Amino acid sequence: MEHDQLLLDAIECARLAGKIQLQHFRTANLNATAKLNDSDIVTVADKLSEAAIIGYVHEHYPEHSILSEESGSERRESEYECVIDPVDGTTNYNAGLPMHCVSIGIRHRGVTVVGVVLAPYLNELFHAVRGEGAYLNGNRISVTANTDIHKAVVSTGFPVDKDVNPDNNMDNVARVLPLVRGLRRLGSAAVDISYVAAGILDAYWEMNLHEWDVCAGLLIAEEAGARVVHFRDDRNVSVLVGAPAIVDQIAPLLSRTPGR
Repeated sequence: MEHDQLLLDAIECARLAGKIQLQHFRTANLNATAKLNDSDIVTVADKLSEAAIIGYVHEHYPEHSILSEESGSERRESEYECVIDPVDGTTNYNAGLPMHCVSIGIRHRGVTVVGVVLAPYLNELFHAVRGEGAYLNGNRISVTANTDIHKAVVSTGFPVDKDVNPDNNMDNVARVLPLVRGLRRLGSAAVDISYVAAGILDAYWEMNLHEWDVCAGLLIAEEAGARVVHFRDDRNVSVLVGAPAIVDQIAPLLSRTPGR
């Protein structure tokens, strides 16, 4: 198919980065440093993983644009753009928690056509090509068939500026928590969204994300039958994704403006 080679190369990139992450995971040489604040950190594994991915793109697709969390944007004339989060869930990674991943999305004319999410420690590889379904370790996946919010297990996260901005998702948590079976905070948006795609979670929402956090995961989720709602336009990427019936029940509970 048209984008199958891009998929294979994105998987190879993810595996290169995943190998680097496993080599450094739970070691004493991560050299974590703060970016915006103490909740927003970068490790040596982030930098090495990003360098490996970008180096691969430069070698095989020198004409492609790149958007990556740590190094920012490289604009080219190509209709293709690689959107990279070398370690999504760096706080987890730095703490030795296994919920972290490599996330690589490829856009064509602004539309995501390939998505790859690799959780290396868990050995879970999610992928999708637009129009061809979503897969976990080679097996087709789909969102849960659950339609009852009271039986739903959902996840969320909190914005990196939670220490200074009261618009920090706690109001949404207060409304959703009493209605669901369980509320989780996994700490990696791409893992959360991929788990929705696999029917492990019924839904996930978070605010103040970035394109590199969600580009690959949202394609995987959509190809698995998820509904996606962008519920805020004033807090970067603020997204709700899940089984359609559960999304329909959670969406009215989420604030559209600060403080509702």
